[in-house]
Amino acid sequence: MAKKANRLLGCINKGITSRGKVINPLYSVLVRPHLKYCVQFWSLLYKKDMDRWERVQRRATEIIKGLGSLPYEERLRKLGLFSLERRRLRGDLIIMFQYLKRGYKEDGDSLFTRSHMEEMRCNGYKLILGRF
Repeated sequence: MAKKANRLLGCINKGITSRGKVINPLYSVLVRPHLKYCVQFWSLLYKKDMDRWERVQRRATEIIKGLGSLPYEERLRKLGLFSLERRRLRGDLIIMFQYLKRGYKEDGDSLFTRSHMEEMRCNGYKLILGRF
């Protein structure tokens, strides 16, 4: 997937003459969906794969005129983007919250054991640490 996203980014780089604000929307629409595809399942793979996907986004932010000399985190901040690792973590937290709020009733009960402390002053979404 990183190879396909890199090829699309190369096509955008060669096909667009203005390096201004056009690159960011094109990257978001054409390239980023390839990097986001099944990212929750791929997060358990090797670190070198995650670095390869992050390099594609790093290359996309370097293409934009005036941002190439800035550090990667600063470029992301100026463009309003997040790193792929942070996006994956956010997606994991959203799925976890949906399980806890009983969005997935058939799967959530078998995956997590909730604490039964609703009478006390807590939020009721605490999990019991299980044994494997």
